[in-house]
Amino acid sequence: MTMTRRSVFVPAMMGAAMAAVPLQATAGDFADVDEMEIRLAHVVNEEDSFHIAAERFQELVEERSDGAVSVSLYPNAELGDERELLESMQVGTVDMGVITNGPVANFVDEFAVFELPFLFPDSESAHEVLDGPIGQEVMDKLADVNLRGLAYAERGFRNVTNSVGPIESPEDLDGLTLRVMENPVYVDTFNALGADATPMAWTEALTAMQQGTIDGQENPVNVIHSFELYETQDYMTLSRHTYAPAIFVMGEPTWQQIPDNAREALIEAAHEASAHARQMNAEMEADQLADLRDVGMEIVEEPDLEAFRAAVEPVYDDYGEQFGEYLTRIQESVEQ
Repeated sequence: MTMTRRSVFVPAMMGAAMAAVPLQATAGDFADVDEMEIRLAHVVNEEDSFHIAAERFQELVEERSDGAVSVSLYPNAELGDERELLESMQVGTVDMGVITNGPVANFVDEFAVFELPFLFPDSESAHEVLDGPIGQEVMDKLADVNLRGLAYAERGFRNVTNSVGPIESPEDLDGLTLRVMENPVYVDTFNALGADATPMAWTEALTAMQQGTIDGQENPVNVIHSFELYETQDYMTLSRHTYAPAIFVMGEPTWQQIPDNAREALIEAAHEASAHARQMNAEMEADQLADLRDVGMEIVEEPDLEAFRAAVEPVYDDYGEQFGEYLTRIQESVEQ
């Protein structure tokens, strides 16, 4: 971000970590900041929870800075896909973004631990880990790759959709070409389940579904709903196989140009915006599922999750040593 020049910003999500953030930023926190415009980028559309968080962030920052800081929103991958946004942040041509955890893990391996299959039983246990010491330790590692993590956003629990038939057990995935994020944990998870896991950027996946070159994909209900995937995907299974965080990320070149007081105020706004989006995610899911049923999507609500869990055990064998202490600590937290 530069003073009186255009820059990039984006949202994230919050929880217990708010305890470390100062309460209620004011215009005084922005006293050392010249007028600036922050461009906030993400790759999803205006109906998505990322954009809900972005709009809340925009409102908070502009209000609390008395207009000294303006926030411009760039949804729909206008400034690039998620990898491109991260790379642009590293060199300062993009300031910030709300980025799904999977692509972030390509820059810092440890982020992938959060997306091991069936690691978190519910959102609350995920929030506790992410917003606590484990999440902060992992987020701090972004500084090693010229990025700064401000807060954990929420993509949510992911579910499988496809255009071939209902999926009730791993056997039903056998041979399906399934788009996954560009992250080895996702590739290995769905290969273990019998699918032909095909990593690709989200913008490419939308085209591939329309053209019928892939059979399906996996994403949270809010994404399936906001992108109207029922137009190409007739079936959804509530597999909830992975809880996917997202990260409110800023490039280090931008971070270094922001005074300390303003940094804390921006972190606070990101956390509050993220908490708002988490709440909205939870409140909207039932209505979104009802909408999807109404337009004809067949939803498998009770798949054989024990069979799915058994099928992905080799993924833990493969990654257990790599994630070592973090995986053990997360499992201990979940079991408490």
